[in-house]
Amino acid sequence: MATQITPDYPQLTADRFLEMDFGEDKAELDNGVVRMMAGGSARHARISGNIFLALGSRLRGSGCSPYNADMATRTHDLSVRFPDVAVFCGKNDPAFDAAKAFTDPRILFEVLSGSTARTDLTVKLEEYKALPSVDTIVFVDIAAERLRVLQRTGPRAWSDVAHDAPVDLPLPALSLTLPHAEIFARD
Repeated sequence: MATQITPDYPQLTADRFLEMDFGEDKAELDNGVVRMMAGGSARHARISGNIFLALGSRLRGSGCSPYNADMATRTHDLSVRFPDVAVFCGKNDPAFDAAKAFTDPRILFEVLSGSTARTDLTVKLEEYKALPSVDTIVFVDIAAERLRVLQRTGPRAWSDVAHDAPVDLPLPALSLTLPHAEIFARD
């Protein structure tokens, strides 16, 4: 039986990762290891765009803004994630214009695909829940057009509801609701 040799590389830090230029490629930092990311499907991009646009128009002037997957969320010293849509508050000052990552999202959306669902629903979920600023995490199932919504109910307590039928998405931390039809719109 062959022995597998595992190289001993130092873990990459979030600070170092954020200094790297991947060119046209996209990557996340997963517990000190760079993980390359493939592009999503047209449906994935459309739904992410729908959420981003719906939030943008509703949040204008509120002090909170949606960011697409170009803006990183630093979940800890060894992980940097790129949620499909994230809402950050208090970042509208020009002093934040050059930032590549924030550490304090209020709302996070992950649009699930077959290749990312396992990581999104396990590793990323736990990292997101550990961020004290996070109020709501939404997993969007594009195949079934359903939502799984986790909302903070206490410092370490969460409600976790997987909706089996179409439902409008209340976001009490932002005092708004996103209609199901708008999230999954095809036009």
